[in-house]
Amino acid sequence: MGEAFLAGVLVLLVPQGVSQLGLEGGPQVIGIALVLVRRRFPAACAVALAALAGLQPAVALLTAVAGYTAVRRVETVRRCAGLLLVAAAAAMVTSTAFGALSGVSSSTFGLALGAVMALTAVIVPGLAGVARGQQDRLVRALRERAAAAEKARRLADSESRMRERSRIAAEMHDLVGHRLSLVSLHAGGLEMALDKAAPELRDEAALVRSATRDAMQELREALGVLGPLERDTGTEALTDATGTRADVEALVEESRSGGIPVELCWEGADLDARPARVRRAVHRVVRESLTNVHRYAAGAQVTVAVRHTGEQVTVRVRNGVPPAPPAASTGLGSGQGLTGLRERVALLGGALEAHREPGGGFAVVADIPAEPGPAAEATDAAPDGQEGAAALEEPGGGLSVMQRRLTGAVTGLLGLLGVGGVMGFGILLVASALPDATHRDPEGARLGMTRARVEDVVAADSDEVRAAAAGREPPRPGSATDCLYPRPDAEPEGRRLEIVRYCFRSDTLIAIDRFMVPLVTEKATEPPGRNRTHD
Repeated sequence: MGEAFLAGVLVLLVPQGVSQLGLEGGPQVIGIALVLVRRRFPAACAVALAALAGLQPAVALLTAVAGYTAVRRVETVRRCAGLLLVAAAAAMVTSTAFGALSGVSSSTFGLALGAVMALTAVIVPGLAGVARGQQDRLVRALRERAAAAEKARRLADSESRMRERSRIAAEMHDLVGHRLSLVSLHAGGLEMALDKAAPELRDEAALVRSATRDAMQELREALGVLGPLERDTGTEALTDATGTRADVEALVEESRSGGIPVELCWEGADLDARPARVRRAVHRVVRESLTNVHRYAAGAQVTVAVRHTGEQVTVRVRNGVPPAPPAASTGLGSGQGLTGLRERVALLGGALEAHREPGGGFAVVADIPAEPGPAAEATDAAPDGQEGAAALEEPGGGLSVMQRRLTGAVTGLLGLLGVGGVMGFGILLVASALPDATHRDPEGARLGMTRARVEDVVAADSDEVRAAAAGREPPRPGSATDCLYPRPDAEPEGRRLEIVRYCFRSDTLIAIDRFMVPLVTEKATEPPGRNRTHD
């Protein structure tokens, strides 16, 4: 419906005087029909409308719309150039042929008019369509590239989270497995002791040892779902002191020995009575933050603050501006270490925030529950950047989309008005440069018209005018079979009357003559050649 309305408006925008070349409303109707199907058959509609524009300039704006749409969809420059050349040639050929065969105008005028149509209705909109198509493809490629980069980042974050879960699984295996191993060991010793002291209880001890072994196996199978059990080794191995104040002080001292000025601030009781998963999270936050300082802010002043209250443990690691920028080889980092920390803290029901400080430097703040509930570990952290991915897929809200559409509509309307103005100016230039091509007289009659058409344009034959011209008119053309003497509209000049005579051969206008005749006083024998003109 919108396209039909636009097509009708475009046809009405064309001045009616441009379309008076012997055709009525047929080309406009055909042009509207072609515009409606231009998206399904873009190239064919563009060429067909260009040919119609050569016959009827009123279709030129529709040709501009179809040409812009067709070229915008073509991806290769060679195909765009071929389509524009074919459409321009169709406009010029049909205009030239119509001017030569119809008798309404000459072939020269038709060729000039076709050149104007080809330039304004085909070439200019086509070049605009080429530019817009390249812009659309560039924007599409950039969006696809950004989407691919976002997807790769999400995959890297997911891998980092899985690696952290695998590390957590290994820690759980080490902690719980160690306890189960002790239970199994003591159950075995109890079984041996009861074999002599109380044989009737030996089977109960054997059952405890067997249940412990089965529990160990089930633990391995359950934790294996989170991934391969990657265990820390060396100084990072899990111990009972991991995450305590002594462990954090050891991490700080290790950084000091590496040339980083680190200050430790501890508030509250030690963490030795807290669950191992809480202590391990504290250890990992401090260790990863100090590692990042060594990599990207060597020499910067660092503050490690641990605040332990009855319900929460807050860890804050902040570094100032480094005295020298990091080496180029270090890069900006991938950020996967922070993603793993965020996953670990989220599994405990806490939150981790990493941001740049307003005055420079970087800060990592983790809020960890001191006693995470049983449901905390089942909480899955939302993938970081997911909201950004959604924003990438839908770059704007409803208001921005409406604004873009309105801007496009206004731009298209202004472009069409510009094309129409340039086209009208070109037609006026052609008409003024070739005044003889249409063989027009002041009354609007043209050579080649039929007698009925001439009578419609001027007036019917007048017996009074024919009688006044008798004996005073110039000789008729030798091939003329009949002449028309309409009543003149102009007032007599003095005592003389100007008569316009239209002579026909086989019902076709071949000559238009103007001559003056006396009203009363002059004799009929006066030479008729005086003050006469022959067109």
